[in-house]
This record gives sequence, structure tokens and C-alpha cells, in this order.
Amino acid sequence: MPTDDIFYPFDRLLNVTILGRKVRMPENNSILRGLQFLNMEGISSADLCWNGDCLNCTVVIRKGDGTKTVTACRTMAFEGMEVIRLAPAVDIFASEKAD
Repeated sequence: MPTDDIFYPFDRLLNVTILGRKVRMPENNSILRGLQFLNMEGISSADLCWNGDCLNCTVVIRKGDGTKTVTACRTMAFEGMEVIRLAPAVDIFASEKAD
């Protein structure tokens, strides 16, 4: 599957932690696009609207001493971001949990 037209242009990968795992995802892209970068097939086939209406891509990120619930499709990924909860539709590690 060609991916050149899916992601906004990026020069580097961000260091991000998702559910305690260190991963890298493209800068200048939403969290959802970053999750798609990490699991193209799983995110591409998920039941998502990609515009924030369905809320199926809700994630919880750590913000300072607290947390914030955001929609992954409308929130840009950032260096050092820590995602501590993923909605089932965007849980890129779900298949590992089923094993």
C-alpha cells in the first residue's frame, strides 16, 4: 500500500511512549496517523471517521502531573508524548494481548 500521500511531510520521527513502549512516529502528523504509521493494516481497517465525530480514536495522554483525553485524529503527536490509554479501535497492541 503506498503511503506517500497518507502522511503529512516529515523529516524525522518523534520519540513517543505508548502503553509503556517506546516507539517512533512521524512529526507533523496527528496521533492517529502516527498509530497508522506503526500499524498500517490495523488502523487502516479500523472503524474510524478520521474527523473526530465518532470518538473511536480517543486516547489518554499524560500532561504534566495529570492526564488529558483527546481524539487521536485531531491531536498532533509531539516529542516525548506519553499515551497511557488507547480506545479499542486504535489499540495497536491488541493482537499481542490476544496471543
